[in-house]
Amino acid sequence: MALLCYRKGCGQSFDPERNSQDACLYHPGFPIFHDALKGWSCCKKRTTDFSEFLSIKGCTKGYHSHEKPPEPEEASAKHKPCTEDLVLESKSAEVLQRERPSSDEPKQPLLVKVAQALQQVLEKLDSSTAAQPAPHGLASPGGSSEVSTGTACKNTGCQAVFQGEESKRETCLFHPGVPVFHEGMKYWSCCRIKTTDFAAFLEQKGCSRGKHTWVTGQEDKKLVSCRQDWHQTSSQVVVTLYARTPLPHLSSIKANRTVLDIRVAFERDKIFQAQLDLWGVINVEKSFASLLPSKVEIALKKASPITWAGLEQPQSRVEACQPPPQEEATKGSSPEAPLDESDDSLGWSEDEG
Repeated sequence: MALLCYRKGCGQSFDPERNSQDACLYHPGFPIFHDALKGWSCCKKRTTDFSEFLSIKGCTKGYHSHEKPPEPEEASAKHKPCTEDLVLESKSAEVLQRERPSSDEPKQPLLVKVAQALQQVLEKLDSSTAAQPAPHGLASPGGSSEVSTGTACKNTGCQAVFQGEESKRETCLFHPGVPVFHEGMKYWSCCRIKTTDFAAFLEQKGCSRGKHTWVTGQEDKKLVSCRQDWHQTSSQVVVTLYARTPLPHLSSIKANRTVLDIRVAFERDKIFQAQLDLWGVINVEKSFASLLPSKVEIALKKASPITWAGLEQPQSRVEACQPPPQEEATKGSSPEAPLDESDDSLGWSEDEG
């Protein structure tokens, strides 16, 4: 009679009478999911594809076993408060919304940890900058008043071209947000009109009104978009922002129990800004941010050990990378991705894995 082997990574049927010491090839460790990589604790192979993870061959030989392995202590501890989780998740959306803390609560800065590797990079940058002579002839804020015919408006999403003094009196239609590309869909974070066609995305009219920006001052910081990622465990949510060489003294990460404000300056002249209306409630005092040479990790401590359905509230709108339009002038910039990572943004949950 054939029995099913329950060792991890095996899953084959075997004959108990022909079970030998090297018949089973299995993983004695436990699965690891970290930074979109998946693998086993007992061997070094890692992959970003879940199907490839399932097909990783075992690293240890032994007897086939028909007994189900006991749950790890960590997994058992995570499932102990399941009664509380069910009570919380069974509440209606209206009840959860009533119990949700106000997003208007004052925000406080999170503890920021600067990695030693980043400190070394910043010290090298400071020494190289000090050795260079200061540039001369910087343009004043707002740039020169002289605009040549044919100059395109600097506001993102605006297709206007300067044709003369009458162009200065025209209303500018632009996108104050950033472009978002997710699961084949393309849209602007400020209006979220989704499309799969890139040409149609580029032709979307701006959703905000203001004045054209024909010339941008050279000393203005560039407001840009950055690749983001997030994952969660039973106790915390980790938001990852891929920004090379973040500057601690120019960055600010604040939060209250339901809202996260991010402002990260990096690579000397780039700034990323975003406000996230979080799906769940966090403990601000136990949350912190880590600044690394190539990314920023924000660890948010969950107020309750429940699984978040997403990072943000479904109805929330991220206002990122651009300030609201002013009557006098509107600063615009072309969004760009600061890093050249080849893999797409991946979000995962240890509870789901």
